[in-house]
Amino acid sequence: MASSGRGSGVGLRTDPAWSHYISIDGKTRNLKCKYCEKVLTGGIYRLKHHLAGTSKDVGACIAVLEDVKKSMLGVVSLLQQNLVKKSIFIEFEGDGGMAESESARKRPSEERTDESSNIFKRRNTQTTINSIFKKTEREDACQEIALFFYNNAISFNVANNEEFRRMLELVAKHGARFKPPSYHEIRVKYLKQQVEKTNMILEEHKLFWKKNGCTIMTDGWTDRSRRTILNFLVNSPRGTVFLKSIDASDICKTANKIYKMMDDVVEEIGEDNVIQIVTDNAANYKAAGDLLMQKRQKLYWTPCAAHCIDLMLEDFEKKIPLHHDTIGSGKKITTYIYSRTSLISLLHKFTKGKDLIRPANTRFATSYLTLGCLNENKGPLIRMFTSNE
Repeated sequence: MASSGRGSGVGLRTDPAWSHYISIDGKTRNLKCKYCEKVLTGGIYRLKHHLAGTSKDVGACIAVLEDVKKSMLGVVSLLQQNLVKKSIFIEFEGDGGMAESESARKRPSEERTDESSNIFKRRNTQTTINSIFKKTEREDACQEIALFFYNNAISFNVANNEEFRRMLELVAKHGARFKPPSYHEIRVKYLKQQVEKTNMILEEHKLFWKKNGCTIMTDGWTDRSRRTILNFLVNSPRGTVFLKSIDASDICKTANKIYKMMDDVVEEIGEDNVIQIVTDNAANYKAAGDLLMQKRQKLYWTPCAAHCIDLMLEDFEKKIPLHHDTIGSGKKITTYIYSRTSLISLLHKFTKGKDLIRPANTRFATSYLTLGCLNENKGPLIRMFTSNE
């Protein structure tokens, strides 16, 4: 007599698990797994859970083939689903279910306790099966997400981004068959929506500027295409907002031209809302600030404190011989090391993976940062230059 349950007989063996065991004594109560050769007592029931890796009444097989494992997972899952359905049917069968429940309350307490415990055992078994499937599904999903990061050169720090987590939570909340946005939707529909939201946030900031005032900050930089870009930002106690960028590559940056650009920004924000405008301390910006204060007498021009410090450090380097010579020596050391790949590898060996700060073309105190970095790594550098390598 064929059976797929606990303690199966020897008769017709239609259960697919029968092809994955080795008989020990010709009986079906004691079976040996053909993959890991573990001896199981309890018949085909435990063998199936052993192969499926559910850890239900038996340990998981560590050598089973992946396709066999998935097949057995499907078999035990279907079996447990049928048991749960059968349990629910037995619990509520009779005269409309309510009469059966009423009679159940009249039964002896031992009988009710035994019956309910069996039902809950079966439901807990179903929970175990579902958790195993969910664990497998999560692994598959995580592998695809990780592959998306790798193939598209996305920084791993994005995984810590709150927007990334919120995105996945909303996808999970939607449930199965979620249809991701198309190329056109991302490029047109949702981009327009985000622009509208950004403009709404900007309007909220403008109301705050009218009430409490604000500071205009401007800074220039050169991009990889050698274009000169001027950024304008607005700061207030509510926060800093990026206002706009101007391509000033074709503009001669005289005091009058810079004054005209700053004056247009003040006009856009509203003169009554602007308390001060902050720029760097270059001569042309200082002259433009003076022109602006002559026209807009309610605001002040303020030089950038960080830029003032940069200019001070630059003067130290140019006008104090000891600083000039020491910085020159530091540049030679870093240039010598970083012009040879073998020396970079040797540097990482002695500094335990640390890099040196190298002087840049900008004046943002990189020369003194380089000296500080060389001083911090003085010991490893001495050992490196005196080593046999």
